[in-house]
Amino acid sequence: MSEHAVPLRILPTPLLLRRLGGRGSARLIERHARAYRHAWLVLASGFFEPLFYLLSIGVGIGELVGTVSVAGHAISFTSFVAPALLATSAMNGAIFDSTFNIFFRLKYAKLYDAVLATPMRSGEVALGEIGWALLRGGLYACAFMVIMLAMGLVHSVWAVLAIPVALLIGFAFAGAGMAATTFMRSWQDFEYVTLTTLPMFLFSATFYPLSVYPRAIQIVVDCTPLYQGIALLRGLTLGYVGPSLLWHVLYLAAMGSAGLALAGRRIGRLLLR
Repeated sequence: MSEHAVPLRILPTPLLLRRLGGRGSARLIERHARAYRHAWLVLASGFFEPLFYLLSIGVGIGELVGTVSVAGHAISFTSFVAPALLATSAMNGAIFDSTFNIFFRLKYAKLYDAVLATPMRSGEVALGEIGWALLRGGLYACAFMVIMLAMGLVHSVWAVLAIPVALLIGFAFAGAGMAATTFMRSWQDFEYVTLTTLPMFLFSATFYPLSVYPRAIQIVVDCTPLYQGIALLRGLTLGYVGPSLLWHVLYLAAMGSAGLALAGRRIGRLLLR
């Protein structure tokens, strides 16, 4: 059975999912879970990319780099890179699910046309899709954190907040990604997604401290959303916690909320006109 052929109305809805924003959002989330139950390898594959980066770059190159200075303290290169890869994994998972998959459901599967023929509202559709992206991201984040713990890359009890922060990063990028997808007209437009995410991955202090860049570049990097997530996770896992981390939380929450609101309005405008 194809993904878009999964029936929507007959799915049972657990009470926990209903609280995500109405029964409609929970139904949509559970519909996706049922659609992927026979394609679990697709879900599991999202975990391996950051793991391979950690083993190849963090561990392999880390033997050559040695230590990195953070807040005046020398830490291993692997400990420096690991939280950045966790943030990148949350970004990539949310972006993939909220762009490519949603574009297919919107333009080809016509899933949302059928969904909006029920009492569901466009805002519930947006919330349900973002909720599903967060569930996938949460699974990846939990698995990656287990690897970090096993490798001794967690240096503070504040790391217990790393999973909620990874979900916050996913929320920010899922909201922005879904909003952007509603403006896309063809698959060629997804080149702009890669053009945006790849430079962020390479230059958001993922592999090098922010201090190595010229001041002008530092200001640009400091304004990017991935850097906010990396700085937040790095501070929690290394134990460098302070009031400045609240700015990163507010930035990501505002980005996700704005994207969610815009995506809901755009879906309603595209399908209910």
